[in-house]
Amino acid sequence: METLFLGIVIFLFVLAAFDLYVGVSNDAVNFLNSAIGSKSAKYRTIVWVAAVGVFTGCVLSNGMMDIARHGIFHPGQFSFEEVMIIYVAVMVTDIVLLDIFNSFGMPTSTTVSMVFELLGAAFAFTMIKLMGDDALAFGDYLNSDKAIQVILGVFLSVPLAFTFGVVVQSLARVIFTFNYKSRMRYFIGLFGGVAITSILYFMLFKGMKDLSVMTPDVKAAMSDRLGVILVGCFVAFSAICQLLHWVGVNVFKVIVLIGTLSLATAFAGNDLVNFIGVPLAGMSAYLDFSANGGGDFSGFMMTGLKESAQTPFYFLFGAGAIMVVALLTSKKAQRVTKTEVGLSSKQEGEELFGSSVAARSIVRFSTRVIGSVSAATPEPVKQWVNGRFAPVSEDPQYAGAAYDLVRASVNLCMASLLIALGTSLKLPLSTTFVTFMVAMGTSLADRAWTRESAVFRITGVLSVIGGWFMTAGAAFGACFVVACAMYFGGMPVTFGLILLALALVVHSQIRFGKKQAEEKQGDTLFQTIMACDDPAAVNTMLSKHLTVSVAEQLDYFGGALTKSTDGLFSETRRQLRRVERDLESTKRELKNLRRRETLCLRRADNFVGTRLSTPFHLVHNNLRQMLSGLMRINDPALEHVENNFVPVEVRYAERFCAIRDKFVAEISEITADMRADRRSTINTHKQRCEALREEFRVFRHEVLDAVQNSQNAVNLTTANLLLHIIQESEQLVKEVRSAINNLRRYYEVM
Repeated sequence: METLFLGIVIFLFVLAAFDLYVGVSNDAVNFLNSAIGSKSAKYRTIVWVAAVGVFTGCVLSNGMMDIARHGIFHPGQFSFEEVMIIYVAVMVTDIVLLDIFNSFGMPTSTTVSMVFELLGAAFAFTMIKLMGDDALAFGDYLNSDKAIQVILGVFLSVPLAFTFGVVVQSLARVIFTFNYKSRMRYFIGLFGGVAITSILYFMLFKGMKDLSVMTPDVKAAMSDRLGVILVGCFVAFSAICQLLHWVGVNVFKVIVLIGTLSLATAFAGNDLVNFIGVPLAGMSAYLDFSANGGGDFSGFMMTGLKESAQTPFYFLFGAGAIMVVALLTSKKAQRVTKTEVGLSSKQEGEELFGSSVAARSIVRFSTRVIGSVSAATPEPVKQWVNGRFAPVSEDPQYAGAAYDLVRASVNLCMASLLIALGTSLKLPLSTTFVTFMVAMGTSLADRAWTRESAVFRITGVLSVIGGWFMTAGAAFGACFVVACAMYFGGMPVTFGLILLALALVVHSQIRFGKKQAEEKQGDTLFQTIMACDDPAAVNTMLSKHLTVSVAEQLDYFGGALTKSTDGLFSETRRQLRRVERDLESTKRELKNLRRRETLCLRRADNFVGTRLSTPFHLVHNNLRQMLSGLMRINDPALEHVENNFVPVEVRYAERFCAIRDKFVAEISEITADMRADRRSTINTHKQRCEALREEFRVFRHEVLDAVQNSQNAVNLTTANLLLHIIQESEQLVKEVRSAINNLRRYYEVM
């Protein structure tokens, strides 16, 4: 049996390697977003700077993994077997949970997930124990104070970070304006001194407070001379920054890269416990049991975990190596970073989130408040402030950057200061929460959220914040269930769940890679158009983008019509519901597609763009009408099936399917010709569409005649539904014909 538990310990370290990779993919956004968003350096340079910080933080960490040992539960009340199941349940749940968040591009807190997973698994065993022993209470088993601190940190981090981000960025923008290069000679020395001193303060008192070089004597000496150290650093760094500016160095870039290094070091030094604390605690438990347990794995209590343990250097080195590899290779790290950068971008483009009722209410309220404040502000003051926020022509060196170096510097400085301040006041502020909300606050202050994009950005922020709270509940609930399953199912279930977790992660990576490959071509073309300054080239690329997008939508519409009507005729409710969900999703995608292509159209030559606008928007109107027609087909079909009404007669279903299949085949030929750029076939397809409309019209009249002449022999409810579907299908044919005709007019204008 002891050998079996040794295998579990080995599995824990294997899972820890996966957890390190998945966890870094999630937390990379904390220290990469400002540098990437501002294009302060090449992406590879930024990642390597962060990698140095991550590796330094790992190898210099003192490895005090007390949270997993005795921070959440009292180990003396649990046996060796119970503790090992708790740790396995935590690792299995953590890997799957973080991978799900990463796949959706949602940053979340590894601290929150680990704490609540430990709490959920320990709670499961506490409930089991209390059912058999009433002498003890929850407090004898669980240490819930840590979980309360994490929850408190969430509530404190969100409003504080957002508010300070808004205020400080507003002041920075008033001082530097968007034309910051012309004002650097006056303020860059002072700004650089404050910024680098803030980052250093964060490094010393938050990022490096638990490193091995920070002995108690060193900490005490630094604490006693804190004021002198900070003043000295401010004077020295102000002078250095001013000198660097005089010799032609962009100080803002230096600040951003130093801030990136400091946050990466702090992340690795402080959050390493979230990834390897559990397997190291499991190894300590196994060694204690091997030496003192006497083979009684269900009766030997883990009092030895009450003591703190130092982590061997080779574990820290290995963890650092895995984290660096993850940082350099993980595509999901780039996706999580894309979410935060996209929400704070100054540019219009593809919005990652839709709108929500809460976001719309917030925008309406904010608009009224801003209008009231604006009305009460003297006109000269408004003009002066608006002048400070007036945009300037983009520097070609930073073309495509989500925001400028001023905002990136404020992001890093404010995140560093707030986290350091929270640590000094013993407030458990989360690195993830602070960095994200500061970035959102600075983007709002920079007027990056226009009235066209605000509702989408706020929905995204609310989604991310909601994800943080969901993390706690999901981690607790999922780990509770997994721990119970492992306890009652024994070793077969335990190893089965371990293998299932690994399989899920591998499957997720494969699926994510396929999805990225599918999205890459379209995203690349859109980004190329938005970055192109040649109107003629924009026209050509937009034509290709429009053609491909219309072809894809037509193919989807043909398939949706087939699935919807087949679901009606076969009375398959599940298929109709799936079509309903897909159509709702397509509605959002179609709206976003139109917005993106309209942004591209604005980059075309003014004269040509104006002439292209009419056929362009008519094509999108056709697509929207087709989508509405499919919804009008699927909704009554679903209602008909759910109510168990009389099905459509087989002869009518077969007749409809015969015409429908010809229509879907015609759509396939149209899209094939569009992708091959065979424009000469458009007239032929228009004639075929007219013939299909005639077939649907003749069929409709046949059904009407049957209803009129057979009196009670035909079910009126079913007949009315069939007539409705035939009429909507006839309209679909008309819209397809109109779409290709408008596309032809678009080509002619070009």
